[in-house]
Amino acid sequence: MGEPLNVIFITADQWRGECLSALGHPQVRTPNLDALAKEGVTFSRHYANAVPCGPSRASLHTGMYLQNHRSGTNGTPLDARHTNWAKEVAKAGYDPVLFGYTDTSQDPREEDPESPWLRTYEGPLPGIRPVCMMGTWPTPWTDYLKANGYEVPDDIRYAYGHRASGPDYEDGAPHPKPLLYPQAEDDTAFLVNRLIDYIAAQREPFVAHLSLLRPHPPFVAPEPYNAMYDPASVPGFTRCATPDDEGRQHPWLAHQLSRRLFRAPANEKKLRRLKAVYYGLMSEVDAEIGRLIHFVKERGLWEKTLIIFTSDHGEQMGDHWLLGKCGYFDASYRIPLIIRDPRPGGDKSRGKIVTRFTENVDIMPTMLEALGLDSPVQCDGKALTPFLSGDGAPGGWRTEAHWEFDFRDPADDAAEKALGLTLHQCTMNVIRDEKFKYVHFTKLPPLLFDLEKDPGEFVNRADDPAYLPVVLEYAQKMLSWRMNHDEQTLTHIALTDDGPVARRSARW
Repeated sequence: MGEPLNVIFITADQWRGECLSALGHPQVRTPNLDALAKEGVTFSRHYANAVPCGPSRASLHTGMYLQNHRSGTNGTPLDARHTNWAKEVAKAGYDPVLFGYTDTSQDPREEDPESPWLRTYEGPLPGIRPVCMMGTWPTPWTDYLKANGYEVPDDIRYAYGHRASGPDYEDGAPHPKPLLYPQAEDDTAFLVNRLIDYIAAQREPFVAHLSLLRPHPPFVAPEPYNAMYDPASVPGFTRCATPDDEGRQHPWLAHQLSRRLFRAPANEKKLRRLKAVYYGLMSEVDAEIGRLIHFVKERGLWEKTLIIFTSDHGEQMGDHWLLGKCGYFDASYRIPLIIRDPRPGGDKSRGKIVTRFTENVDIMPTMLEALGLDSPVQCDGKALTPFLSGDGAPGGWRTEAHWEFDFRDPADDAAEKALGLTLHQCTMNVIRDEKFKYVHFTKLPPLLFDLEKDPGEFVNRADDPAYLPVVLEYAQKMLSWRMNHDEQTLTHIALTDDGPVARRSARW
């Protein structure tokens, strides 16, 4: 096996997959991630399996599709019976540690009724040890700011977007207003500093999860990143002429556009300001990852540290008149993935760009296999090792991406009333390959997009007689996919006269 690997598992939050200069983005500059890509493998068709943060991270950390882990919304408990990568590496003697957050909603059956984790969806992943835990409440960071003489809002949640007074870009200022704190003291730099401190003091091997908030809202960047991109010159928006025109595509989309939280502002200058700052936050994250990598190299750890960089989901950023992450559009689900395996076996693949479909459920099996550990039966994904070794896709590799969106709100029945659904009917499943995207709703009309003719996803072909054979084919693919990935933790075991007998088989 050789020398044990260290692992640095990095997630940025809400990072659209095309926003890497290594993939040819026309504006976003990510020189440090580009350098990592040259040393590793970039997966250009990588997708999240759910949104928003909690459900997506449940899939990322357990290797399970939403249909199996069932933590479908921010706040839906993750069943304690499921294992995860942190528990698995801990069994092998590692001490998995957290810098940031995992947005894990704890199983109330396993918690004391007075547990603080029952009053937030931002609990820690079971099995991980929080060294510097931050989320909506950035207490370690704001305590640090206070100790160093900086003003902090009374409600510390607002520190992430704390700006000076005065006009913003859409009101006549030359640039978007910056964060009040200097870049070297902001939340991204703070977390990277804490991880660097940990590695400097830590005996090897170590497994660390760095979970950065940015480029997640609030879209406020420190200087100079607030002014790095000119709002007037950022790319335009993929959308119909008006939100009403957009909403005619489907009842769910019309309802989503009626919700102020998810509807892009009508003020074009404001929306361009948000996009420019979004790009600036990406470039800042890139710079901080570069600083971390520089430290890893200085410490002599570069050739024995597995580095994984990805995100939990994307961001609509005005496309289809939406903000945030939701629904079925690629902008919410296509995300970056770069993996650098330092071992000689990865030499053949360095700098390669993989165009096969990969998903966040593949991350846990990949990490475990790199550490010489088996993947639990629960995992719906498959290790990406053949791509990292230069062998290419193994036989039977998926030819499409899959994701799910649970748009129920246990505290609000607005969607149910507006769309005539029950709580458990507020769901959709998506299957997407190179040619088509099919969207199946529990009790709403389906959608079909011809991606070769309509890459912007504007024209629903589901009712077009010429496409009815395609609708049938993809509905059958969807059913087969779900059947193939039904939860199967115990289904390979039989109780016999000789006791339990197990027979494992690959899912696909």
